[in-house]
Order: sequence, then C-alpha cells, then structure tokens
Amino acid sequence: MKLLLILDLIAILFACLYALSMKARRRPKGGFYGKYAGYHYAHRGLHAIRAEIPENSTRAFRLAANNGYGAELDVRLSRDGSLVVMHDESLKRTTGANANVSAVTTQVLSQLTLEGTREKVPFLEEVLPLFSGKTPLLIELKPENGNHVELTRKVTMLLNQYPELNFMIESFDPRVLLWLKKHRPEIVRGQLSENFFRDKSCSLNWVMRFLLTNLMGNFLTKPDFVAYKFEDRDCLAPGLCRKLWGPQFFWWVVRSQEDVRPLVQQKDLIIFEGFAAK
Repeated sequence: MKLLLILDLIAILFACLYALSMKARRRPKGGFYGKYAGYHYAHRGLHAIRAEIPENSTRAFRLAANNGYGAELDVRLSRDGSLVVMHDESLKRTTGANANVSAVTTQVLSQLTLEGTREKVPFLEEVLPLFSGKTPLLIELKPENGNHVELTRKVTMLLNQYPELNFMIESFDPRVLLWLKKHRPEIVRGQLSENFFRDKSCSLNWVMRFLLTNLMGNFLTKPDFVAYKFEDRDCLAPGLCRKLWGPQFFWWVVRSQEDVRPLVQQKDLIIFEGFAAK
C-alpha cells in the first residue's frame, strides 16, 4: 500500500510539473492582439509553382499582401551574415545548388533562381517593404550551428527600420524566444512545435523530442502564442496547453477550406497553403 501511495504521489507530482512546464501567456480578454487577428497567413507566401510562383519568393509575398493575407516566411543566415528568406538549410530542393545556405555568400545566393523560374532567392530586406503598412508577417527564425543570437539580433535590428510593419516572430528553437524575452520583450513571440516522434527528418535526440513535442519549455520562454502542426492536433500537449493556460493558437499547415471553419470558430489562426483561404 505504501508503495502504491508513493507511486501515486510521484505520478501527481509529474503531472503537476508537466502542466506547469507548458505555461504560456494567456490570450488577452479582448482577443489576440488586434493587428494580427482577422488574417489568414499564407505559408511561405501565396505560391503556386504551376503558375511559376515559387515558395518564399517576392512574387508570392506580393500576391499575399495584395490579396489581404498575412504571410509566414522563414529566415536563415548566409555565411557572410545576410538574412536569407529560405525554408531549407540545403539549397538543393529550391534552387538546384548543392550547398547549404549557411555555407555560401550573399553573392552566390543572389545569382540563384527558385524552382526553375526567374524568381531570385530573396533577402529579408526585400520582403519587409511589401508588407509595411499592409498585412502582418509571421517570421520564423531558423538558426543553424548555434547562430541563434546573431540571427535573432540581426532580424530585430532590421525590423526596427519598419515602424509601420506589423510582425510576429516564431521559432522551433526555444533559445530564440529566450533571447526575445530578455532583449525585446515587446515583440510578440511564438513557440513552433509538432510531434517530433513522427517527423522522420528530425535529428533531435529523444529527450529533446519529448520536451519540444510537449511544449515543456514554455515556462521559460513564456510565448504569446503556440503554432502547432495541424496534422498533430491529436497530441496531448496542444489541447492541454489550451485548456490550462489559454494562449493563442496557430495551426500549420491547413490545406482545405473545410478545415478552416472549425478553427476560426474557436478563434484560432491559420497558416494555409494550396488554396485561397476565406
């Protein structure tokens, strides 16, 4: 009996610690910050390769802004410190170049084109003016090889030059959010996550997979929102985090209008792709 009591107490303690670890900032009573709500966010811009509009291209972003959508984009650092708008670390899939973003210079990147089109690899300073004074941006920072501080600092310094731009910053890497919390707490920050145990491309060890899948760094980073993979919405963590702490939720990537309606009804925000979200 004593052993069972001890095990019960341990289980209760673990459950309490788990619940506390995923604590995020509660959505404001008046709704998520007004200048970001009311928009759907085009994943890597409003792209359609059949129309020669590749992902993360200036054309895709211009179309998103001109059609009243916010946009999600990805930012990496080149070898010489430029802010490159590119999802993959490898350039192979999108440009055909057999190299990594972090290993090449700005000069090399500026000569590459996207997915067989004439669209060039954009830099962040080329994209921001497209949204300034218009629709909001959801900027994902993708650190590589421990450059999270340099990447986050450079992005925020550039954003200072666009006072009319509405933006949020998100990342899978909690270190980015920790830096923002300490140095730029006024910036709306979000924790990206998914079920990392289902992700075959994930290189994290099982401990980090468990912690990040279950949003267990939230108590340190205090995100303003959580952006979770839509296909992993059956995981325990997002539902429990919402019920206990009530943060704003984004879902990525939503691929049909049918899936949009229930998310909007529960005041979630969506990152969509492959259709014109309404």
